[in-house]
Amino acid sequence: MEIEVGTGDLFEQAGDTAVVFAPQGSRRLTGDTATADQRLGGAIARAQSQGLFTGVAGHTLEFPAPARARVKRIVVVEAGDRIAEVSAAQLRTAAGNLARVLRGMNAGKVLLSAPAAVARALDAEQAARAVTEGFILGLYRFDQHHTREADRPRGAVTGLTVFAATARQRAATERGTRVGRILAEATNLARDLGNQSANLMTPTVIAEEARRLAAAHGLECEVIERSEAESLGMGSYLSVANGSVEPPKFIVLRYQGAARRGNDIALVGKGITFDTGGISLKPGAGMEAMKWDMCGAASVIAAISAIAQLKPNANVIAIAPCTENMPSGSATKPGDVVYAMDGQSIEVVNTDAEGRLVLADGIAYAKSQGAVAVIDVATLTGAMTVALGDVRVGGFSNNDRLWSQLESAGDGAGERYWRMPLDDEYNQLIKSDIADLKNTGGRPAGSITAAKFLQAFAGDTPWVHLDIAGVMNVSADKGEWAKGASGIPVRTLVQLVLNRAG
Repeated sequence: MEIEVGTGDLFEQAGDTAVVFAPQGSRRLTGDTATADQRLGGAIARAQSQGLFTGVAGHTLEFPAPARARVKRIVVVEAGDRIAEVSAAQLRTAAGNLARVLRGMNAGKVLLSAPAAVARALDAEQAARAVTEGFILGLYRFDQHHTREADRPRGAVTGLTVFAATARQRAATERGTRVGRILAEATNLARDLGNQSANLMTPTVIAEEARRLAAAHGLECEVIERSEAESLGMGSYLSVANGSVEPPKFIVLRYQGAARRGNDIALVGKGITFDTGGISLKPGAGMEAMKWDMCGAASVIAAISAIAQLKPNANVIAIAPCTENMPSGSATKPGDVVYAMDGQSIEVVNTDAEGRLVLADGIAYAKSQGAVAVIDVATLTGAMTVALGDVRVGGFSNNDRLWSQLESAGDGAGERYWRMPLDDEYNQLIKSDIADLKNTGGRPAGSITAAKFLQAFAGDTPWVHLDIAGVMNVSADKGEWAKGASGIPVRTLVQLVLNRAG
């Protein structure tokens, strides 16, 4: 979808659908809405006086455009009664809902009245960014495998022109639409990777996608194959790959935005492209959802692709240890002992606690590359879904400053987090009788013990662990969220890097 910025008279621009905003109740129409009412012969004011507006923010009324107009229809959106307090998150959600309504109208090219005039608490750049993100995210759908046209949603939004309130705000509006587009498209990339079926999204395919993104955006890409991983001592990661005929791929993407090398922030994403549980086999019901077990890898790959386009003054490394977790005669067995890259020994008491095994070597590799901060992202534990549901991401950190930066970035992105404890007493639950660690502490405090396991590899390096198991997918379209993989926390990761770069 083409995104443009416009100035001047909304109704003198060529398009298919003009969108304006109406105040709640009988308040006087102003700006583009007053102009639209005039061109419609007072139809909007009459609808207002006749009670056709509901008073609910986001409710729309559609009017056919008058003769000789340059658009086919005019859509009036109720802005609600608290426009001075509208946040970026609220505007993003409203834009996502509006985008789907317009798609249902087959709206074509949309001309959108200046959003900053509605969200008065936001500046022009913030408002344009939120609207652009919401539109692109709200229109997302994954339907590439539908072969019958009848199975695909009808209607389309082919373009969006976001108008600046004044000519002086054009540059800020252009910045906002550019950043919003890059962030939303990166989120949708993560969604596409996650929603693809596991037979078509193998570690090899993800590696090919990483190479494509690197070539497109000027990233360095390295794919560590099994033999090199063995020589690096990545026994923890490779123990998960042992049961699969699909070759594992340890993917590394580097963005060099600072003048000097080093001082990297590392983004490490769990990349289990399908998780059967291995020898500790999962129940069959719902196992098809385990194609989403690589959403951590998808998010860090998508995030660094956006970072490369935005070009902050920072160095970032994205690490995606990818493999399947399958049962076979060569699979790792419960009770096996393996060694991680940093030399720590691990008793694998449950092969379905495999995500932490690949992340252990991912974190160890990040530290070996000189990372000064590590953020890992994983669909790690069902216990997190029980604890926080699908509302917030559960997070853990050994560093208050890094956690505060992460949470602040999430606020700006509209993605919410909740910090969980890491008390030393939980270490006893993952203490092994025969190795340094065991990979699960059982049912009690399941998300916490998983994080404690990862903390053993992070050590003193500032580290955040994000368990996205509860939010990895969305069950229905709503606001900027579309059914399927959510794309969380792509926008948070990018915003964090932007904020740290200054």
